[in-house]
Amino acid sequence: MLSTCRVNGEIYNHEKLRKLMPNHKFRTGSDCDVIAHLYEEYGENFVDMLDGVFSFVLLDTRDNSFLAARDAIGITPLYIGWGLDGSVWISSELKGLNDDCEHFEVFPPGHLYSSKNGGLRRWYNPTWFSEAIPSTPYDTLVLRRAFENAVIKRLMTDVPFGVLLSGGLDSSLVASVTARYLAGTKAAKQWGAQLHSFCVGLEGSPDLKAAKEVADFLGTVHHEFHFTVQDGIDAIEDVIYHVETYDVTTIRASTPMFLMSRKIKSLGVKMVISGEGADEIFGGYLYFHKAPNKEEFHTETCRKIKALHQYDCLRANKATSAWGLEARVPFLDKEFIDVAMSIDPEWKMIKHDQGRIEKWVLRKAFDDEEQPYLPKHILYRQKEQFSDGVGYSWIDGLKAHAAQHVTDRMMLNAAHIFPHNTPTTKEGYYYRMIFERFFPQNSASLTVPGGPSIACSTAKAIEWDASWSNNLDPSGRAAIGVHNSAYDNHLSSVANGNLDTPIINNVPRMVGVGVAAELTIRS
Repeated sequence: MLSTCRVNGEIYNHEKLRKLMPNHKFRTGSDCDVIAHLYEEYGENFVDMLDGVFSFVLLDTRDNSFLAARDAIGITPLYIGWGLDGSVWISSELKGLNDDCEHFEVFPPGHLYSSKNGGLRRWYNPTWFSEAIPSTPYDTLVLRRAFENAVIKRLMTDVPFGVLLSGGLDSSLVASVTARYLAGTKAAKQWGAQLHSFCVGLEGSPDLKAAKEVADFLGTVHHEFHFTVQDGIDAIEDVIYHVETYDVTTIRASTPMFLMSRKIKSLGVKMVISGEGADEIFGGYLYFHKAPNKEEFHTETCRKIKALHQYDCLRANKATSAWGLEARVPFLDKEFIDVAMSIDPEWKMIKHDQGRIEKWVLRKAFDDEEQPYLPKHILYRQKEQFSDGVGYSWIDGLKAHAAQHVTDRMMLNAAHIFPHNTPTTKEGYYYRMIFERFFPQNSASLTVPGGPSIACSTAKAIEWDASWSNNLDPSGRAAIGVHNSAYDNHLSSVANGNLDTPIINNVPRMVGVGVAAELTIRS
């Protein structure tokens, strides 16, 4: 071998890639073994051939040059830093760069770094990235099959696994498709065809009830984990240390996932499949109800997908990997994204008069009367953000706890203490204090995105409704006039059979992506 490689990830098409190199002698059966061979065969331009999630550093032993790359969406974490002595550092965690780099930053997804050229360049160039408005007609079967293929692809495993199931649309579809196709796989032969599902929530939370109903319908072995507000508060410092952020939404949702991941791993399970990414692709967040036209709707979905590595991918990957648990996310499959983002966004638009709620195109694709994937009322349940769905008292408890540690006087001087991404709430200030204690470098604070948001929107989407600028909170409940009330005028129509599409409140969902491993390389 003329090169050596350190990899964090999964390459789902490795068997196909091996066949392209019949003259190469592979040392192992590892899926990641193909990376070094592809480099030797095709040079630096091989990265787009990989179908999977990955962060890697490859050293060419012939000239000691190196190549680093990150997967298309940024499902696996990666950072790059520079030392005063001219060294370049690559790490899967901020902790690997803290002490040795003068400056470090997020390694952008879909990019590679070549030491020969001394810079970053984007290798991932899909059509949707330009944000041009697509025009492909909506085809239910094409979309359904693309997602089924994405799930089946992620059943490539040699370890015990399960699914994260909150009872919301996204995680329920993941569980349904997994349960439907598991029996014929190598994984089923090794670990059995009985699927295990996992859910976490406060006692009596929306997630727990909905997840149990879906699990019963699918026949999974269901594991329900409870936590208290105090359990979550006690874990906040550990969550911030592992997830490496001070973003309010991320910490709110990371904490229950962090607690659940520990319990899942204790059962001997090493991998879970989850429903992350659908809301970004299909405009599933409640604020999309206010999108003024299909052009704005589509460009916002593009912005959301491009930012996933800073929020949901970061959160779910690190919250799980902190306990050695791997999470896989089929909605962020490259081929599935290409299919879903090529659909004319007019079909994704939320249209009350036609009974089309958020993510209608996805719901309709799996609305099969003869062989139902899910019960009808689950398939058409309104969305709930994960940090809300685990129990509303969770967020209220966090705010109350922060108020005990952050005074009004501290908030008055917040802009002087934290001039970048100045916290605007006591909860945000509390998380920032903890983050700065672990990661005091200015570079660390710059890795966390900021700006105003309503119910997980980008700053641009706040312009869709003038009232939102006075109610900036990342919780889904902040989307005034949408959550738990947007469909009130339609519920009676559903009950009377006047709409084909049932519209039901309370949609919990689970999140999860990626797998992080220690990967720190110094050049």
